[in-house]
Amino acid sequence: MSFKTLPAEAMPREKLLARGPQALSDAELLALLLRTGIQGKHVLMLAQELLDQFGGPAGLLHTSAVALKTIKGLGPAKQAELLAVVELARRALAQELRERPLFDGPQAVRSYLQLQLGAKPHEVFACLFLDNQHCLIAFEELFRGTLGQTSVYPREVVIRALHHQAAAVVLAHNHPSGSTQPSAADESLTRTLKSALALVDVRVLDHFVVTRTQAVSMAELGLV
Repeated sequence: MSFKTLPAEAMPREKLLARGPQALSDAELLALLLRTGIQGKHVLMLAQELLDQFGGPAGLLHTSAVALKTIKGLGPAKQAELLAVVELARRALAQELRERPLFDGPQAVRSYLQLQLGAKPHEVFACLFLDNQHCLIAFEELFRGTLGQTSVYPREVVIRALHHQAAAVVLAHNHPSGSTQPSAADESLTRTLKSALALVDVRVLDHFVVTRTQAVSMAELGLV
């Protein structure tokens, strides 16, 4: 069941071209990507069900390839298209962070980290390596762990910072549980990494705790 069954004035493609993308609802924009529904379910209905299931556009952007495979009506082509949109969003945010100092656009930092880490089912520790102007050089996932903990080796973080000739870093890790509260272990790790990186003249600017819905700055909490 596709757009052909809709009256012309209700077709998302025509509405977008006539009035601009801002005139479309979330479901209509997603329906343009999906193009067709499944038997007994119009594409707009399928789009709305996906948004409801994943918690809106942000939740859908932060979902994983594994989760998309479980949705009836999303074949490989539709999965690939949705994942391509997510990757384009990641790359657009990364480009923005490379072209201006990181903290000139703090929301871009949060959005980028949520896209990178928010949907991970296991805990991941990552670093954003920055130059002297605090623009992004590289983002790397350095360590992976279980749902509850991950092992982070300061020596490896120092090695990667030297490899990128970084002047500063922003640390980040996700909490798959959804809790945004930094743990005592998070605070201890931050202090350890600050001390290790200071020996090679690399500053730790912040440490973010990332969930599907938030990226919380430990610096803003006074913990860095």
